[in-house]
Amino acid sequence: MRWLAKFIYLKILGWKIVGNTNFSKDHIKKAVIIAAPHTSWHDFFIGLFLRKITGVKTNFIGKKELFKWPFGYYFRAVGGRPVDRTAGQNKVEVISKLFDNENEFRLTLAPEGTRRKVDKWKTGFYFIAKQAKVPIIMFTLDFKNKQNLISEPFYPTDNMDADFKFMSDFYNGVEGKVKAFS
Repeated sequence: MRWLAKFIYLKILGWKIVGNTNFSKDHIKKAVIIAAPHTSWHDFFIGLFLRKITGVKTNFIGKKELFKWPFGYYFRAVGGRPVDRTAGQNKVEVISKLFDNENEFRLTLAPEGTRRKVDKWKTGFYFIAKQAKVPIIMFTLDFKNKQNLISEPFYPTDNMDADFKFMSDFYNGVEGKVKAFS
């Protein structure tokens, strides 16, 4: 199936992978991977192609309702983990504990937290990485240049403003599938 994913991603869709093409898989078994800009449901499939081509096992979280029949089996099979999103719980703590139970766990999240236009990223992914003591790996969903640029692992510091500027700079000039928001 890898050859088919490569053929579709590279030849039919015309995409390419640039940068840390193996996501540092040989020595980074746990990480928070952030994918941006997240503007379309198409991003999920680009991520699945990227994962298949690189051979890097990645995971994602979704609301627990998505993991019921008929889609639950599929979402689990492609690395999904259900999360209860009801109010009153520390979601950062709950999600960061997912790293404790796995030898290899790379959690992919959209820093926007939604497909809608946002002025500021959510901070949950950052605090999950800090609490789980894992690096952040950034990758672009650049539909303008049809590429996924992948960063080297970045360990969050105690200077959140500088860290967010560093991460934001990585995505400068990148255009998602949906360019204009209403």
